[in-house]
Amino acid sequence: MLRFLTAGESHGEALLGILEGMPSGLKLDNAFIDKELKRRQEGPGRGERMKIEHDRAKLLSGLKQGITIGSPVSILIENKDSSMDKLPEIKNPRPGHADLAGILKYGFKGARAVLERASARETAMRVAIGACCKLLLKEFRVRVSSHVVMIGSADGTCEKSIIKEINKAREKKDTLGGIFEVVAEGVPAGMGSYVQSDRRLDAQLASSIMSIPAVKAVEIGSAIDASKKLGSEVHDEIFFSKAKGIYRKTNNAGGIEGGVSNGEDIVVRGYMKPISTLMKGLNTIDIATKEAVKAATERSDVCAVPAAGVIAEAVCAFVIANAFLEKFGGDAIPDIKKNYEAYLSRLKM
Repeated sequence: MLRFLTAGESHGEALLGILEGMPSGLKLDNAFIDKELKRRQEGPGRGERMKIEHDRAKLLSGLKQGITIGSPVSILIENKDSSMDKLPEIKNPRPGHADLAGILKYGFKGARAVLERASARETAMRVAIGACCKLLLKEFRVRVSSHVVMIGSADGTCEKSIIKEINKAREKKDTLGGIFEVVAEGVPAGMGSYVQSDRRLDAQLASSIMSIPAVKAVEIGSAIDASKKLGSEVHDEIFFSKAKGIYRKTNNAGGIEGGVSNGEDIVVRGYMKPISTLMKGLNTIDIATKEAVKAATERSDVCAVPAAGVIAEAVCAFVIANAFLEKFGGDAIPDIKKNYEAYLSRLKM
């Protein structure tokens, strides 16, 4: 079983991650991990912080000459901006952010300690961990990718319209949300389970996407559109031929039926609200005086939907990699591959 923990604050010394359960014998390509981290920092609408941080992952343990040895993999990403102790306290919590909820939960006098951990900066470590999982899945010919479906009212396929929407929001000192889609290709049928609710693959994927800051809804396959149609228009009919084996002509289920992968591409969409930090500040209160004030403004993005897609790839890769290890077992890559190939042979029969 795979599991991970992250630690660190937005303006702290560093982000830390521990990934446990990786089998031995897997080469972890540091250049690939750094490339994934760079992808997270790109895209129109990103803020000034992306110009400061040039994330690099340091793999501190769990490897010998770049190859996993079965023990926990620990990862360090240093922050160039580590000014947390010098930054001012924030007394005017931002609507939509964790500020007020965190103040009430932990009894803080302000929101600084809340926003430092609730910040999406933490997701850089999840991208690094997800990159390790992508390298594991690559051994089994599984590929996880993402693309933007929509930003504001702009279609994700039209970069010109997207940039226009973002520039319009920036001029208004406002922010934009949107929709991203993750596609996992090559996932065999049989990942996940219907026997207990917490083992359903779609439930695990939905939870992982929902854990990304600012994501407020998740869709598997064409669920939203399907909710308006008849069953005969939605369910993916099953066919067989000697050339193809069992196959479908459609994939409205998004590759998952009954909590189990069915061999089609897994398709998951995340719906991201506009970022909570607006440069013009919304109405709020001073947490000390309870007087009406404008919300705090921190260095922030106008839009981070493409970056959220990269993060979503990472968390989905973790979930699918964990399902692989649960299904095929083994503590070393050669053992897992033998189990995997034997399973594929059974499916062909």
